[in-house]
Amino acid sequence: MMNNIFKPKFFTVLKFGISNKQLTTDIFSGVVVGIVALPLAIAFAVASGVSPEKGLITAIVAGFLISFLGGSRVQIGGPTGAFVVIVYGIVEQYGIDGLIISTVLAGIILIIFGLLKLGTLLKYFPHSLVVGFTSGIAVIIFSTQIKDALGLSIEKVPSGFYEKWVVYFSNIQHVNWIAIAVTLTTILITVFSKKVITKIPGSFIAIIIITPLVYVFNIEVSTIESFFGTIPRNFSFSIPDFQFSELQYYIAPAMTIALLGGIESLLSAVVADGMISGKHRSNTELIAQGIANIVTPFFGGIPATGAIARTAINVKNGARTPISGMVHAITLLIIMLFLGQWAKLIPMASLAGILIVVAYNMSEWRSFLSILRGSYFDILILLTTFLLTVFYDLTLAIQLGVLLSAILFMKRMSDISEKRINNIVDSDLIENYSNLPENLSIYEISGPLFFASARRYSEAIEEIGLQCKVLIIRMRHVSFIDQTGLHNLKDAIKILRRKNITIILSGVNKEIRKDFRKYQFTKLIEEELIFDNFNDATLKACTILDCPVPDLRN
Repeated sequence: MMNNIFKPKFFTVLKFGISNKQLTTDIFSGVVVGIVALPLAIAFAVASGVSPEKGLITAIVAGFLISFLGGSRVQIGGPTGAFVVIVYGIVEQYGIDGLIISTVLAGIILIIFGLLKLGTLLKYFPHSLVVGFTSGIAVIIFSTQIKDALGLSIEKVPSGFYEKWVVYFSNIQHVNWIAIAVTLTTILITVFSKKVITKIPGSFIAIIIITPLVYVFNIEVSTIESFFGTIPRNFSFSIPDFQFSELQYYIAPAMTIALLGGIESLLSAVVADGMISGKHRSNTELIAQGIANIVTPFFGGIPATGAIARTAINVKNGARTPISGMVHAITLLIIMLFLGQWAKLIPMASLAGILIVVAYNMSEWRSFLSILRGSYFDILILLTTFLLTVFYDLTLAIQLGVLLSAILFMKRMSDISEKRINNIVDSDLIENYSNLPENLSIYEISGPLFFASARRYSEAIEEIGLQCKVLIIRMRHVSFIDQTGLHNLKDAIKILRRKNITIILSGVNKEIRKDFRKYQFTKLIEEELIFDNFNDATLKACTILDCPVPDLRN
């Protein structure tokens, strides 16, 4: 069974072979993406409130494992902007040990998601939910970068969104105009350099232009070195101080990391599928993400997931196998081991400029405005998730967003069922079945019989059934039936049976037949009154009524 769920793409690719030309292209793409990932990995780590090497370690360890074990040919894994808010909050409340524990738990949850085959389910979270917390995260990332973008000397920036801006405005007279110039220059290079150089993103170009200028001319702005010290050029394995009694504190942040990581990685894989006309393996991807998030924290990393922008760059450079993702990780490892002393010279204002561009790209403001013109429930999910993310807590935002999404799904399914039921109840049965014998009625359940529609369907069955002696219930469109649906159907049939009305079922599929036997439904309606097709059910009804078989063409 495990072989059917966990099938890494890398081994499939090896089985069918890789041409020398494609191998060369993948290696080149991996090197390019590794260079691109350098400033982003550092920037996301710094924005998350941890030291810069933790972002590099995450991109190296998790990036390699996600490509090696993942279900996508071209997915690039590593730290992303989506985790900035979560990591910052966990570190502030529980420290680095708490972050390690939460990330490992999230990895375990992701593996469970994969084993339970929930990969497909996570991809279908409402768009309004995804846009809500993504836009919220973008606003928070932007707000966290104002201090470095303006060169403000604030020892401790509050964690709350409102409190941050109060502190910023109270210190606005102390802005460093050189830092502002560095930030703006970084933004301009990042945004407009792609018009000249398409293969290498502007964030890397901005870093390699601005960092030497700041160093050579001794420009007075904060750098990674002045803020964090040197970047270590080695890995260290550490086990957190953990008490089992404290596990309850880490469940909520771990679930947030798992949900957000799962959603983002699968969305990234779907985008990549569209670019390469491929098909990823959702559950394998979740398991790989889980393994990466279990292993990486012990080496000093932070949560990781699939990175949409880096994955897109990987594809655009010609990558078609997981080898490019592994080369991307190896490239970063080489940079960390041999060029780390230069990375420490990167100005904090330059990292702020890069993250401001990232925040803008994450904001999805066009989708945000489009949803505001949509349905009431989508607007409710969007604004609730967005406002809670910005002003309160991302964990609660996702939990409440998922709850609202579930309620929305139930409401819409109930509305669809109600419409179908009303159409059938209000219509003239003689019009639909013009040759119906006296004392025979036919009713069709048009969709799944579950808790949102069960009561109304059972009421309609009673209403129609009491007007005849034999009732055929057509179930050809019933794809599944839950406990509530089964319970309500039983109640309706019991009432009709007490009135000596015979119930015949038609179009019952194999899975629902199994449920009928499992829950002893066949004690209420005998097996000989349950048919696979409508014609046999009609013949049985006419035999009971001792009447000619009508011509029922539908």
